[in-house]
Amino acid sequence: MNLWLQLEQAGLDDSRPLAEVLEAMPWNADGLIAAIAQQHDSGEVLMLAWMNRAALEETLASGQVCYWSRSRQQLWRKGETSGHRQRLVEARLDCDGDAILLLVEQQGPACHTGRPSCFYNAIRDARVCVISVPQ
Repeated sequence: MNLWLQLEQAGLDDSRPLAEVLEAMPWNADGLIAAIAQQHDSGEVLMLAWMNRAALEETLASGQVCYWSRSRQQLWRKGETSGHRQRLVEARLDCDGDAILLLVEQQGPACHTGRPSCFYNAIRDARVCVISVPQ
């Protein structure tokens, strides 16, 4: 039985070693997995980025969120230049391990545009409407 099916059938507080889970994660062809950052206390979805195993391991070890920059092809430590860091509160995997939810404490705006969230374009009545402005 694969690990994800075992976890699906597991009881509350059952656990598996992290190394075993990281090995079983379905990283894409580029060795990446989608990571969604959510403000831990309000539930606001802040952004979607990508992580490789090194970024995930650094995030878990340091408590500061680190992503993989696909454009720069290097680790991207959120807030390293802007100061708008994300402190990890909790990391969660979805049911089949192909996405990570990062519950974070966001310091400053999450979006490079200066907006609180990257999700500021709402689709409404066949139009795309900007629903927030830079802070």
